[in-house]
Amino acid sequence: MLISLLLVTFLISLLVSFITARIFNQPLKSILERIIPEAISAAWLKYLHFAIYVLGISNGVKIWELEKYISPQVLGEEGAEIILSLNPNRWALEIYRTVIGTLSGIAVMLLVFFIFALVAYVIIRIFEGKKQGG
Repeated sequence: MLISLLLVTFLISLLVSFITARIFNQPLKSILERIIPEAISAAWLKYLHFAIYVLGISNGVKIWELEKYISPQVLGEEGAEIILSLNPNRWALEIYRTVIGTLSGIAVMLLVFFIFALVAYVIIRIFEGKKQGG
């Protein structure tokens, strides 16, 4: 059952990463073509897609969170140990956690990229203004 959960969370993270990469493909491509010369912007776009997949999957599939289904958990003051079962409610919770984790990991990466891209864009505009004025 744990292997099934691991496989399902991996596939969901992969799917969410794929959809996110497709949604942001054109904006990323436009930004990179504006900031970086065309010859190298395609390589950077491939790297960003790779980063989306890696961060999405690594933040969506949290192995240490799944360990609670195979390792005994200590409950209460008496220290009773139980192993949590994978019932439909826990499946729904893990799937939700996978989607949110995947999106949050990708969102942080894209935020950092867009901040640096904005700074680069401002610098390029300043230099372009100096070239036209001088």
